[in-house]
Amino acid sequence: MRKRIRVRRTAASNRVRRRRIASNRVRRTRIASNRVRRTRVASNKIRARRSQRRWIEVNLSKQRLIAWEGGRRVYSVRISSGKRSTPTRVGTFRIQSKHRTARMRGRDYNVPNVPYTMYYSGGYAIHGAYWHNRFGTPVSHGCVNVPVAQARKLYSFASHGTKVVVRR
Repeated sequence: MRKRIRVRRTAASNRVRRRRIASNRVRRTRIASNRVRRTRVASNKIRARRSQRRWIEVNLSKQRLIAWEGGRRVYSVRISSGKRSTPTRVGTFRIQSKHRTARMRGRDYNVPNVPYTMYYSGGYAIHGAYWHNRFGTPVSHGCVNVPVAQARKLYSFASHGTKVVVRR
């Protein structure tokens, strides 16, 4: 019967599993077979540039929301904007806060668990709407209603500070 010999490793031989290299923003990860895999790491500057390139256009006359990355159209979605009595605010805004779910209250409504809510001006927001399916017609109290599946995509597409342009 063979005797097992335990080899004691020194601190120098134990490699750090993940190391971030600041000069070229590459993350090196040791894999089980001792090969090194390199992946790019996005810095804060890259994220800031990305939010400047990405923007959202809401066209109230066509009842359409278009997500842009630079000059390239990424998403185009039918929306439901504000009714004539409670219109959607027109102008250029920035996304101020994002909430996975939110409760929306007003004089004649109280809706819990509104999914993928992104506030861009006070109480005005882009969010998913599970309570109706009348997209393409203005039925909202001023917010921009989007189908829930599309709202999820927009929620991951946009970040804080993403420009929102609402036009007639």
